[in-house]
Amino acid sequence: MNAPREMWRNFFSRKRRDDEEMESVMHWLASNSSHERTPIHTSILSGNKHVEELLQGHEVRARRELRMEKEIFYKLVKVLRDSNLLTNSREVSVEEQLAIFLFCLSTNASNRTIQERFQHSGETISRYFNAVLEAVVSLSSRIIQLPTINTPIQISSNPKFMPYFKDCIGAIDGTHVPITICPSLQDPYRNRKGGLSQNVMVACDFKCQFVHVSAGWEGSASDARVLQDALAHGFYVPSGKYYLVDAGYANTPNFIAPFRNVRYHLQEQGRSNQRPSNAKELFNLRHAQLRNHVERIIGVLKMRFPILKCASYYPIDAQSDILIASCVVHNFIKQNDGSDNWLNQNSMQVNPTEIVDVPDGDEEYEDDVLSMNERRRAGNIRRNQIAETMWTDYIAYLQQRNN
Repeated sequence: MNAPREMWRNFFSRKRRDDEEMESVMHWLASNSSHERTPIHTSILSGNKHVEELLQGHEVRARRELRMEKEIFYKLVKVLRDSNLLTNSREVSVEEQLAIFLFCLSTNASNRTIQERFQHSGETISRYFNAVLEAVVSLSSRIIQLPTINTPIQISSNPKFMPYFKDCIGAIDGTHVPITICPSLQDPYRNRKGGLSQNVMVACDFKCQFVHVSAGWEGSASDARVLQDALAHGFYVPSGKYYLVDAGYANTPNFIAPFRNVRYHLQEQGRSNQRPSNAKELFNLRHAQLRNHVERIIGVLKMRFPILKCASYYPIDAQSDILIASCVVHNFIKQNDGSDNWLNQNSMQVNPTEIVDVPDGDEEYEDDVLSMNERRRAGNIRRNQIAETMWTDYIAYLQQRNN
């Protein structure tokens, strides 16, 4: 009989202690809520005012921070708003949300630095950065599209390339982008220079727009394996057409590479100032002149958004999305006649010490993709046919000019 009585005595004792503790917590909350919190971000130049000042001020200043012309910024805001991807909130307009996002891409700034620039809490900055990132990435299917099968005008209008490259619809390259990742996951991301990066495959047309982007592969992955994965996930080459690739890929009917151990790279041509001496040298020269488009587009992208040269502060999944979003914005700028002539090292807003040295694409194909190995003979036949026809016409042209 004493046991139940003791049990109830303990129960009420615990309940009394719990009630006293709850009363203490409620008292603390009440006492603290009676005092006004001291705001941190009290600058007279709020984030909204800062963006208004940019958009109403000098074009150079706006372009430096927004990474595009003001009229293109307004067009991008309109697309995001009209597509119901972003809306004004009580405290932050779509214009300011996009400006926060672009400032991050152009500076690789920490959350605290962005708080100071736009006068918002860290949670607000993070929330709107992620909202814009998701919105811009969702535009990728509309703005990054595979090219048409028609011969590009950059080829059809140039006798150096036509008719030899009439079936070429673009160029492909691999590029590395630095990443930050926890130590336990680092090994696969370690590239041949010993740093951490993601290997990215980009395909572009001859208008210097991206037509496909595959991001997120580990830095140790070969360019050919990234391409193989892209072909398994939406990237394809129409029948009879092909892309130009560098020596890091197998030479196949759909991906035409230069001849190995044969000059030219464009820099070699400039140094030697000599004419090609055979069909393979001429082919490599013309191949390099055309494929230079993809090298240029990668350079422009990283100059416009220097965060791609740095190990950023974001989670690994977000780091891949940042690369895709950067490509989307690049295409949007090109599609609206934006300029990239103003981009140079002096316009970079990142600390040079944050820039990470990463490798370029693979220097040679590693014979690591069976499906590509099986098609190399057919690729060699196609390449030889192009080179021989080109050389025959080139010799005839020289003879005609000398007569």
